[in-house]
Amino acid sequence: MNKFFTALMLSLLVMAAAAQEKPVQFVFNAERANDSTVLFTAKASISKGLELFTTNKKSNADAFLSSITFDSKIETYHHASDTITENGTLIVRKGDPDTRSFADSVTFMVPLHIKVSDSIRAIKGSISGLVKKGDEYPPLNEDFNVKVVEQKVVASGNISNTTSKDSDKYDSILSVFLAGLGAGLVALIFPCIYALIPVTVSFFLKRSKTKQQGVKNAVTYSLSIVIIFSIIGFIFGLTRNAGFANDFASSAAFNIFVFALFLVFGISFLGAFEITLPSSLTNSIDSKANSKSILGIFFMALTLVVVSFSCTAPFISYFAVTPGLSLAQRTIAFGGFGLGIALPFTLFALSPSLLNKLAKGGGWLNSLKVVFGFIELAFALKFLSSADLSYHWRLLDREVYLALWIVIFGLLGLYLLGKIKLSHDDELPKNDYGQPYLTVTRLFFAIAALSFSMYMIPGLWGAPLKGISAWLPEEHTQDFNLYKNHSSTSVNAAIKSNSLALKPVKYIDILGSEIPGVASYFDYDEALEAAKATKKPLMIDFTGHACANCRKMEKEVLSDPEVMKTLQTDFIVASLYVDDKYELPENEWKKSFTDTTNILKRMGDKNLDLEVEISRNNAQPFYLFVDNNGKLLVTQGYGYENNIPKFLAHLETVKAEFIKRIP
Repeated sequence: MNKFFTALMLSLLVMAAAAQEKPVQFVFNAERANDSTVLFTAKASISKGLELFTTNKKSNADAFLSSITFDSKIETYHHASDTITENGTLIVRKGDPDTRSFADSVTFMVPLHIKVSDSIRAIKGSISGLVKKGDEYPPLNEDFNVKVVEQKVVASGNISNTTSKDSDKYDSILSVFLAGLGAGLVALIFPCIYALIPVTVSFFLKRSKTKQQGVKNAVTYSLSIVIIFSIIGFIFGLTRNAGFANDFASSAAFNIFVFALFLVFGISFLGAFEITLPSSLTNSIDSKANSKSILGIFFMALTLVVVSFSCTAPFISYFAVTPGLSLAQRTIAFGGFGLGIALPFTLFALSPSLLNKLAKGGGWLNSLKVVFGFIELAFALKFLSSADLSYHWRLLDREVYLALWIVIFGLLGLYLLGKIKLSHDDELPKNDYGQPYLTVTRLFFAIAALSFSMYMIPGLWGAPLKGISAWLPEEHTQDFNLYKNHSSTSVNAAIKSNSLALKPVKYIDILGSEIPGVASYFDYDEALEAAKATKKPLMIDFTGHACANCRKMEKEVLSDPEVMKTLQTDFIVASLYVDDKYELPENEWKKSFTDTTNILKRMGDKNLDLEVEISRNNAQPFYLFVDNNGKLLVTQGYGYENNIPKFLAHLETVKAEFIKRIP
């Protein structure tokens, strides 16, 4: 036995030593970029103190280079004119400009002109060269054999998107389920559900005569809620065409419906009226309670789902419209959400007396309902604003929206301080001297509400308010904007520096640049003409009016002074809204790339179709970079990521690739 353990330890030491001797660890990948191109990537993790030499030859004097070699079958698909793109920090030494290397990490990207019809399933080859280790140069040789990951484009525009930032968050069934479960638990803090508590108490008190029966009923109730939400998710998952998510999320019908729902519940929570179930429905539930079938429990669960919709709508609509989720993922996400909603009620169903106690919460419950009444009024404006922006109604310009939010949260702060009382409020507690007082908790909530209200006030004069930018209308809707006036000089300078460029003309009466100091074009063809005239690369910003992450990216990354300067001087920028409902003139209609029988008549549909055509992606925000001929400079696009240095590095990579293509 001792010999066995000795041999085992020696084997482990040999394996560890072998691993340590490997100076560079590689992760290889091959993914289809479009119908005619596969992108091969080799991500190198370089050990500390070592350097890996570049693959790009600068001159004949280059002494040290790494090389990527494909087997004879794959090499035919690699054109000599296609240079290898390198994403990493290049080290160039003074006095020795021909010795260029990378430390820490680098990703090599090689486009291979492999068509779908070529039926190539794997990419084989090797990467070789030398590694710098002080004054030593140990050899490097790593073979690879990596399977090609296909992206599928099927009938009617159905897309399986492998590059969407939203779908990247949900790369496993477990993560999708946990996201849904977390959203369900968070949704419970909203008080819409309280309208159903008394009915639920009555229902389970009548059905659960014994503890065993109570457990059975509670489990059945929970499963019913999960099944109902899963069915809803399955229905949404059946429709997966590229424009469905955007059309649904930005449609006037959906946003106005949710706005009205939030408005009604908000007014109800403030005490104007009480939302109760119709007596016929209550009687029906009572009659079902005496039934031994599970139909009654399922009916009760369905009632919970319907009545709680005001609270659950923002959460389930997110999973409904998130691009890139498969049918199974969307169903699992909704099921997890249903479980999050069901768990607390199931626990209460096991103990109806505890549920009965909660239903009689008293004054604290009334105060909580009023607080959420104010919050629901604020949320209602967000949904109305989404429709307003997409259809250009100009009902809720930024300063109007902010004024309403300032008043709502200001009144909430005064309510928490006890300065405002509503019809169903109890008196504040009194101290030993008979004087009303605030609890410390209530005081801190009042401070938070009033501070938030004060924070928003400068926004009336154009302050960017980065902390809540995702919730606000676009800045171009604000008539009086000191911040915009300050940056207009930069915009004019940017246009002047592009003296040969066409000045943005199309749609500037309804759209405006959301990147301070940067002149944006809103039509792809117009922007491409400007890029050709100035001989600059074109950055296509696929964005949306209802896209919260787009606003965050604009305020947190694109508004950085160094990023703005780079975009002003080195790029032409096109901001293409994929959810805009503006009706295009007939001469600008086009056939859909994914469904040639579909004629695209709206600006947003046309822009979304363009994104799918050139990137096989339908996520926002998404940034693509093309040359003066409309060809991608870097195959991989850039999505939402709050990382300024990384975005700047990406811009530099694009610029370097563009320079290589200049005749």
